Amino acid sequence: MEKIMKTNAARLLDKAKISYDLIPYEVDESDLSAIHVAEQLNEPVESVFKTLVLKGDKSGYFVCIIPGAEELDLKKTAKVSGNKRCDMIPMKELLPTTGYIRGACSPIGMKKHFPTYIHHSCMDFEQIYISAGQRGLQIHVSPDDLIREVKADVADLIIC
Repeated sequence: MEKIMKTNAARLLDKAKISYDLIPYEVDESDLSAIHVAEQLNEPVESVFKTLVLKGDKSGYFVCIIPGAEELDLKKTAKVSGNKRCDMIPMKELLPTTGYIRGACSPIGMKKHFPTYIHHSCMDFEQIYISAGQRGLQIHVSPDDLIREVKADVADLIIC
């Protein structure tokens, strides 16, 4: 069996003494969605969370972690983050802002800490999947540990 190389996100979890598993999956460059990841992992898509980076008119950059098949509600998200309005950042800003590329954006280990919000449905699971910061690799971690590590607020962020 091939050894899995640890990512910066995994090393930060090690440093924080947080238990997790690194789970590899087959990457499809034409489909970087969390839905594809869930299919590859043979897990319910509700347990695979995607990391989105936004910019608010008052707060600047912030991060939202939501279930993979869901869509962010920008009005709810703006309110939760203390903004009047917010938008997803342009793709070209993702790498310089976070240090991560599309399809591999982890909420752990960004270039700097941004205010972070996670959808409350994460609490329905003992463990959830998030990006390990590299395409083809997920972190399976307890939502409580993730919330503590990224200093996330739990909120309602998705379109119902």
